[in-house]
Order: sequence, then structure tokens, then C-alpha cells
Amino acid sequence: MQALGLGGVVSAAGCSGGSETTDATELDRDLTLATGTTAYDSGLLDEVTPGFEETFGSTVRTVARGTAGSLRTARNGDCDVVLVHARPLENGFLRGGHGLNRRAVMVNDFLVVGPPEDPAGVAGTDPVAAVRAIATETATFLSRGDRSGTHIRERRIWDRAGIDPSGAWYRETGQGMGDTLATAEQIGAYTLTDRGSFLTVSDGDGLVRHVDRGIDDPPPLLRNEYAVIPVNPARHEVAYTMAMAYAGYLTGPAGRSRIDRFRVGGKRAYRPLGTSPEPEFRQYVPSDWPE
Repeated sequence: MQALGLGGVVSAAGCSGGSETTDATELDRDLTLATGTTAYDSGLLDEVTPGFEETFGSTVRTVARGTAGSLRTARNGDCDVVLVHARPLENGFLRGGHGLNRRAVMVNDFLVVGPPEDPAGVAGTDPVAAVRAIATETATFLSRGDRSGTHIRERRIWDRAGIDPSGAWYRETGQGMGDTLATAEQIGAYTLTDRGSFLTVSDGDGLVRHVDRGIDDPPPLLRNEYAVIPVNPARHEVAYTMAMAYAGYLTGPAGRSRIDRFRVGGKRAYRPLGTSPEPEFRQYVPSDWPE
């Protein structure tokens, strides 16, 4: 481990131990991050990014485009790393050889929110029962319709319910989570959202959490896992070493601590994922990492 440079390994791998400082004199490239809009809209990256920039002497340029848009940006070679939350899309990205070393970073949960009067009577139900009731009552439902992580999960819930939503009551915004929530609040519509975005955008009066199973142990249909994936340097000229440093920082002690203490209006928005009790550091260390 000493031959690999333990301090650099811990910062790059993000497993256990280490500190928020490292010698990054050879890592002179800045980083472009493509991310889902939920992590961006919630303000989480404003909490996490400065620590990484200070630690590694880098500047992070963030492009918020939703999960599908972020992965497309990576496929085009226009970013170095992605932070996304739609495992089916991530798997295709990885199997296609576009990304390497996917690392689970954190989780929160999805919520079904809507007007306080709850015209479809979905409060306290599970997500499948909720969308069935919304469809039965033809209550207005806003979908992002943008192949984002949230949209992918929404379609999965409709599939579980055996419903192909259509008609005037089902509308697609084609917008990010923040804009979709703002529109839902204005017109009194239901929508599916992640907890972080909801806490950021809603004041709790215009929209109410009708399906909310909690952030600590949500059921599979509501569990929302975020992952960081560096772009494959064999496909594009990318700052792979710095991308691995970013992956390590997010999943290491410093990044996890920042994620854990992040609050929106005093409420928890994300839960960092733990690390392996016996991490294999070598698999995450780029060959050109400074020792």
C-alpha cells in the first residue's frame, strides 16, 4: 500500500481513513461534471464541491442535464465524470464501455406529492396504489418526460400499476425537477419527486407529501440511489485521474461527512452510503496517480 502512496490512494479511492489534503501538483486539469438536476437543484453540490476543489486544487464545471442528458454528454466526450441516479441507464452506459468504476455515493427517496386537498385520495398509500388512484380520478399529473432518473422511476411505477398514462390529465413538462415542482404547485398537480428537490422548492403549503416512507429505509420503488461514474479514457480524452479523485472524494470520509450534514430547511435530504469493511484500494487507483 505504501508503494502506491497511501494518502493518495485513500483520497482517490474514497474508502476509509485519510484526510482532506493531498499533493495534487501533477493533477493540473480541471473537471467537468455532468449531473442529474436533482443533486444540482437541491444545493448539495454547493456543499460538496468546494471541499473537493480545495483538496485537489481543481475547478469543477457543473452541467445539469438530467441522467439521460448527462450520460449522453459523457458518451460525446464532453465531460469527465457523471453523477446520476437511474441504474438501468447506468448499466447500459457501463456495458457500452463508456464509463468505468461506478461507485454508489448516496441515497434518498422518491415522494408522490400533490395539492393539499388530495383530490385522488392517495395520502398514505403505496406508490402503485397512488398512481392508480390518480389515473382513475384523472387528476392532473405532471411528468418530467425527459428520461431523467426521476422520469425513469416514474415510468417504472406506472408499469407496475399496469397503466400507460395518457390523456389531458397526464402532462409532460420536459423540464428539470425544480421547474416541474414549481409548475405542479401553480396548477395543483401531482408529481413524483426526490426528497432533496422537494425540500428545496416547496414551502409545504402548495404541495404536500402524500406518499412518503422516509429516507432511512424506503421500499425499493421509492429508493433513489446516486452513483458517480468516471468516463472511460480509452474512448475520449478526459481528465480520468481527476475524475477518479472526485469519485474517491465523494465516497471517502470528507465527502460522506459533507453529504451527511447537508440539510435543506433543517431537514435531511440525502444519506451517504457506507464503504466496504475490507476495501480493495488498488482497483480504483489510476496508473498515473502521483505517489
